[in-house]
Amino acid sequence: MFDYETLRLIWWGLLGVLLIGFALTDGFDLGVAALLPFVGRSDAERRMVINAIGPTWEGNQVWFILAGGAIFAAWPFVYAISFSGFYLAMFLVLAALILRPVGFKYRSKRPDAAWRSRWDWALFVGGFVPALVFGVAVGNVLSGAPFRLDNDLRTFFDGSFLGLFTPFTLLCGLLSVAMLVLHGSAWLAIKVEHGAVHDRARTFGTVAGLASLVLFAIGWAFVAYGDIGYHIVGAIDPAGPSNPLRTTSEAARGGWLVNYGLYPWMMIAPLLGFGGAALSVFGIRRGSETAAFAGSSASAIGIIATVGLSMFPFILPSSIDSHSSLTVWNASSSARTLGIMLVVTVVFLPIVLAYTAWAYKVMFGRVTAHEVATNPDFY
Repeated sequence: MFDYETLRLIWWGLLGVLLIGFALTDGFDLGVAALLPFVGRSDAERRMVINAIGPTWEGNQVWFILAGGAIFAAWPFVYAISFSGFYLAMFLVLAALILRPVGFKYRSKRPDAAWRSRWDWALFVGGFVPALVFGVAVGNVLSGAPFRLDNDLRTFFDGSFLGLFTPFTLLCGLLSVAMLVLHGSAWLAIKVEHGAVHDRARTFGTVAGLASLVLFAIGWAFVAYGDIGYHIVGAIDPAGPSNPLRTTSEAARGGWLVNYGLYPWMMIAPLLGFGGAALSVFGIRRGSETAAFAGSSASAIGIIATVGLSMFPFILPSSIDSHSSLTVWNASSSARTLGIMLVVTVVFLPIVLAYTAWAYKVMFGRVTAHEVATNPDFY
């Protein structure tokens, strides 16, 4: 079995894989839902949009559950602090996500136009709000959260719900929305027949792609020149016990850019974020739907990887206590726990991936207005 340091690195990487998996799969579901009232003007058009994600959204949502479970099991300090400190934000996300299954199931129960319109806007909330709040949460992670640990490792969160929303975190939230709307637009371009909905999706995708490029660049400037960033003071033992109080950190302007000087290969991540968005816009405008979706996927991977690689080895820095920041080396579960979880993951993750690939193969094909009108199994 791997040593403790290697296990911690593996699980840090696996956490990133799960978050990227969520963004790539459920991400386009959120983006499509956020676009629903705008790309679909009639009831038939909106049903086409809904059925573009209807067969797969439930399976895609599993990635969100897996990511939460991985944080709980592999990084208990991170789970305890983030899920308690960001409790109201998490509640807002869950409340919005609850609207999604209810909206899918109840929207077509009545033919009344007003009834269906209300559920369409509920689905919009179920897509837009989580996309925004997830980005705001990432912005707070980059900025540092106002928490501290006492000598008994009890958690105290000194922030507020409104305090989560700052200019930088809102910028991150808007970037998250733009990224996922781009991904959703690219998915609609692949999944719906050519026509009005397809053309509107391309238009919104172009705007979202350009917004992603601009917002990502502004975010990079914030990190480079704003008071955002941290670094570890003194030596740290990568195989030491999980006790954040053994580590000292401090705020440092441009601290999140240090890793790119130490490990130049990490520049792949931001270049992928910019290049993927640019490729997606190019593909959308040229009518190359495969290139558009590949670009939006690459952009999501690059943007998320940029956050993780920039922060390494931090996972959740504290903005108020230099001895409470959580890192890859001081916030994990025991070596035995990480080892057992790794064995389980190696066995079951390929099965999940294989089943997901099979499901997408079976559901492959465009949604047409004729199918929506004649198939009683469609939403």
